[in-house]
Amino acid sequence: MDMGHRTGEPGYRRVCLALFAAGVATFAALYSTQALLPQLAAAFDVTPGQSSWSLSMATIGLGAALLVTGPLSERIGRTRLIHWSLTLSALLGLVCAVAPSWHVLLGLRLLQGVALAGLPAVATAYLREELHASTQARVAGLYIGGTALGGMAGRLLTGALSEPYGWRVALAAVGVLGLGCALLAGLLLPRSRHFVRRSAAPFTRRAFTDPALLALYGIGACAMGAFVAVYNAMGFRLTSAPFALGAGVAGAVFLVYPVGMLSSAVAGRLADRYGRRAVMPVGCLVTVAGLLLTLAGSLPVVVAGLAVMTAGFFCVHGIASGWVPVRAHAGDVPPAQAASLYLFAYYAGSSVFGSLAGAAWSRGGWPAVVLLASVFAGAAGGLSVRLRRVPALTAIRT
Repeated sequence: MDMGHRTGEPGYRRVCLALFAAGVATFAALYSTQALLPQLAAAFDVTPGQSSWSLSMATIGLGAALLVTGPLSERIGRTRLIHWSLTLSALLGLVCAVAPSWHVLLGLRLLQGVALAGLPAVATAYLREELHASTQARVAGLYIGGTALGGMAGRLLTGALSEPYGWRVALAAVGVLGLGCALLAGLLLPRSRHFVRRSAAPFTRRAFTDPALLALYGIGACAMGAFVAVYNAMGFRLTSAPFALGAGVAGAVFLVYPVGMLSSAVAGRLADRYGRRAVMPVGCLVTVAGLLLTLAGSLPVVVAGLAVMTAGFFCVHGIASGWVPVRAHAGDVPPAQAASLYLFAYYAGSSVFGSLAGAAWSRGGWPAVVLLASVFAGAAGGLSVRLRRVPALTAIRT
């Protein structure tokens, strides 16, 4: 009986490479404007606050579309939606580079966010269906690692190209990267062998009532809220006394993102060996430890703390995102529905909790930001401990 692709098989390697490339393309596009906010503000004569809408519109479109694309994939298939998402979002990225006005750019970014939703809504469901159970957490960690690299690449690529060539060339470069990754995924990603077509039914009640799924949604929201709060405020801290770094040098802190890529892959291997319930609370503790390190007055220690915090976050997110479809399947919940709700909570946490970082910085400086982020990370840790007491629904470690 075919139980899915196993380690060492050609299909397994193709899935790993394809979803890694897809993760890079999706999150490079999503965060492509974050490093360009000053140039966009000057080019379109908008305020710094208004310029941030170029990122917010994409995340709003992504979050809203997640509630549709997951159920839609139950009808049209996982791989088809992944290919459409990668291709259309890359093409829209190229069109963004020639936007004639500010409002046109915002509209295009909204559409790009909608297009980007196809991959994250179904990636983990695809892994649950097509890979052997013993490898699912490991490859989910690799996929999350690709998203970490993509988030870093989108910021660094645009930041490096915008100064000598302008923001339009920078956005075009991310679009070309996306097309390349879309082509790679199109060539490598195996067709679904275990997908069962279902009608695009409304969300099932159990997707909102299962205690493990609810805890995982909360973990995603709280962990992402802590992560975004730190990165939103870190630039203010590094450009202020006592460090007083230039904006370009301060932006180089995104170079710690590969630590997240590594930690998510390692966490996946550990979860396959020891179980998700055992590994996730450790990731939350690592996140808090990194946050506390950033309180130091030494720049190397601050950067090290940021790296530790990033490692802990991607450990938590990598395990949680891979756990959701497994738990959903065991509880007779369409996996794509549960994955969509998890990611909706994840991006809601980014928008709501992460936005509080500015107020915390203004009122209490960096200690207030660390306290805020620690509360969110601690809440994620509390939920992960609670998950240890929720009965598993199958013999598989869920």
